[in-house]
Amino acid sequence: MADYIYTMEIRLTPDQLKGVNLVQEIARAAGVTLYLTGGAIRDIISGFTIRDLDFTVQGNPLKLQKDFERAGAQIAGHDEDVRTLFLVLPGNVRAEIGMSRTEEYEKVGKAPVITPASIQEDLRRRDFTVNAMALSLNEGSRGLLLDPFNGVADIEAKLLRILHNYSFVEDPSRLIRAARFAARFHWPLEERTQQRYDAAKENNYMEHILRGAVGHEIAQLAHEDDPLSVIRALEKEDWLKVLHPHWSSAKVDANGIALLMKTRQQLVDLGYTVDPSAAVMHFLTAKLSDKDISDLRRQIPRKDLIESWRDIEDHAKDLAKRLMGKEAATPSRTWNLLSAARPEMILFLAVTSRHQTVAGKIKNFLTKWRQVQQRIPLPEMTELLITPTLPEYPKIARDVFMLLLDGRLRSHTETLKFLKPFAPPPPPPPPPPRRGRGPKAAAVAAVAPAAAAPVKAGKGKGKAAPAPAAAPAVVAKSEAKPEAKAKAEAKAKPAKAAPKAVKSAAKPAAKPAAKKPAPVKKAKRKKR
Repeated sequence: MADYIYTMEIRLTPDQLKGVNLVQEIARAAGVTLYLTGGAIRDIISGFTIRDLDFTVQGNPLKLQKDFERAGAQIAGHDEDVRTLFLVLPGNVRAEIGMSRTEEYEKVGKAPVITPASIQEDLRRRDFTVNAMALSLNEGSRGLLLDPFNGVADIEAKLLRILHNYSFVEDPSRLIRAARFAARFHWPLEERTQQRYDAAKENNYMEHILRGAVGHEIAQLAHEDDPLSVIRALEKEDWLKVLHPHWSSAKVDANGIALLMKTRQQLVDLGYTVDPSAAVMHFLTAKLSDKDISDLRRQIPRKDLIESWRDIEDHAKDLAKRLMGKEAATPSRTWNLLSAARPEMILFLAVTSRHQTVAGKIKNFLTKWRQVQQRIPLPEMTELLITPTLPEYPKIARDVFMLLLDGRLRSHTETLKFLKPFAPPPPPPPPPPRRGRGPKAAAVAAVAPAAAAPVKAGKGKGKAAPAPAAAPAVVAKSEAKPEAKAKAEAKAKPAKAAPKAVKSAAKPAAKPAAKKPAPVKKAKRKKR
């Protein structure tokens, strides 16, 4: 059995995974069952870019609105009819939370009758098999994949298959969706699905499309990785005019779109999380009239997309003005300004700015100045004990980078000279190892210095006399051998001073040891 929770965790971005955990905690606290559904499951399994998160709860998600606001989520809109909540979770993660429901179409072109239902019934009302899957996020069944129509097999086969023969009749917007998915994934329609598609197109079922569905399809164009190819595919099928009668590929700024997606990938490679949807809509409608653009915006259900699309030019102009002022007078100031700016504004300005100063600073920010970071002497900083374990390390590293950026540290030597005062003092040397002294070792050590005195006081003429102190040591070592012990005792009998030496070892000043050096000196004089 596949581990879909593990697949989900490695496929989602860190912010998306945090969003899943946040929704999961709120749903658990509210006592409602929660599933990750639709396009999110399809993209996790297929390996395509995960654009947003689709959740389904068995209950009314609109009641959870205040809980999400307290958790830091932004409410981007809601749909009372189908009870769906549009969210922007922390980290700029788009999400939808809908009620599990059934949809009964009493008449073509009329809104369906919505009824709360189980998750199994909710999956039956969906468009394609690859979108009719759900992953349980509930205790006891977490990680269980519900796939009643074998959508995983169609993902592996790379096919788009409708769930039933009346799919395009009930919801004509699925015709637009089929063309959009085919252009995005490069997946063909399954044979029976293609026949139903052609029949629906020939019978002009599209004239019964609901206005809300049109707005949803317009918004989806903003999140395509290759929006220009999708626009051309919709135009080829005559569906682009359904979204707006004056819309065509000729009204699109094709060069701007291409440069936008290229720059967006550059920002992603640098580690930025960028939402290019507002900029994409700007270029897709670049040659439409203001009235036509207003008509398109009114149909979109997500308020966050409408606001960002409407305000993108004003925000970009404000950032360009700041880049030309004193706030960006030096490379370091420009770096700080652009680092604090929204990535979406940097993206839009990089493509649209015609001012050489602004364009040059953004280009340096994305390319040239990044290479300056490689000049920070990290190995030498480690040798100086300036490591991330220091509380002030981030500030030191940033200060070095800013000085290098402005050219105030022009060589490796100057950089090291700047860093040395920040080096912490070396740690004290470790204490010498302490040798343990057992009872026997202490006794032997006490005997050895006391036995040394009789050797020096001996009467021999330059010859070393046998050390009396050796006898107890031999005795101590040879306790396990009877023969050696007996010999040691025999040799130790003449040396009666040995026990006294042992006793005198405990006394710091022994009188016999102090008087014996004098005869030694007299013996030497006689020899002369």
